[in-house]
Amino acid sequence: MTVLRDAIPDDAEALARLGRESFCAAFAHLYRPEDLNAFLETAYSVDAVAAEIADPAITHQLAEDTPGSGLTAYIKVKQPSPYAHHSQASNPLCLGQLYTDPAHTGQGLGAMLMDWCLALARTRGCDAVQLSVWSENYGAQRFYQRYGFAKIADIDFWVGEQRDEEFLYEARL
Repeated sequence: MTVLRDAIPDDAEALARLGRESFCAAFAHLYRPEDLNAFLETAYSVDAVAAEIADPAITHQLAEDTPGSGLTAYIKVKQPSPYAHHSQASNPLCLGQLYTDPAHTGQGLGAMLMDWCLALARTRGCDAVQLSVWSENYGAQRFYQRYGFAKIADIDFWVGEQRDEEFLYEARL
């Protein structure tokens, strides 16, 4: 039985590891090693993740098979949304990451965490949830579209010195 819980400071190392592993499993082949390594150090170092856990504007929700069994997936949300200026929404929440351990993909963890995210947004009085998705990540786009997300803008996502074309998606609540 999967349990969800908030991240605590002691989770920084496990979160950094899962973030790196998930990102690399999906995208490492797209980047030069120097660009990938620079990005991973910025986004998924233990210190960077620890700073996010300590930031009151950022919330990580973790999934574990059983309490204390180790992370199987997580979602990171941020409020206020750094993408708010792209929308007419007055109080959007940003979904920053939704990652599953590659060994646990397809087990419904993404859906469980997305349901948690949408419920949190409603509880906080948000009128939208925003996220960015790589323009060629068709599987993720289909997943988000099932939850009512639609493209509202083209944006950039940088991995080292490489610019990726991203879509900004939004679901109005």
